[in-house]
Amino acid sequence: MEDFTKNPGQNTGQPSGPQPKPAGQNLGIAALITAIVTFVLAVIPCVGIIAIIPAIIAIVLAVVGLSQASRSDAPRGVIIAALVIGVVAFMISVSQIFVAGKIGDKFDKEFGGKIENVINDVQENVLDELEDANVNIKVESGDDKIEISTGANNDNRVKQLEELEKADTLKNDTLTTKK
Repeated sequence: MEDFTKNPGQNTGQPSGPQPKPAGQNLGIAALITAIVTFVLAVIPCVGIIAIIPAIIAIVLAVVGLSQASRSDAPRGVIIAALVIGVVAFMISVSQIFVAGKIGDKFDKEFGGKIENVINDVQENVLDELEDANVNIKVESGDDKIEISTGANNDNRVKQLEELEKADTLKNDTLTTKK
């Protein structure tokens, strides 16, 4: 009899290398990972809406993996788990669309008009204050001082402008050219 323990290169009847997984298992694992990530996203309020797309991807991967496993009579536990989690995550995501819509409608009914009125009042108050504003600018540099005062309702400026318009200040503003 030969001693197989001393010759490691000899065939012992066991296939060498990685064993191939049954059909559909790789897709089932990918679907399960995608479904778990999708479920985590789906249960986060206001973020769960974006989980619709990965949920669809998880469902498609699980369905394709399930069809491959059915053809070759491979185990289907992981694939079915991925399909169930993907469907639940999809339903949670879709339900958040309706919940967000209802919250938006309720907010608009209760607070929508009030907020718009407050914004309009604030805008009118700011514009009124700007129309009545007085601006005083003082610039000092050594002994030189410049002071500029102006206001929207400054009657003195209006009177000065009217006096300037009435005064006969027309001058000959044509240029004479030398010939």
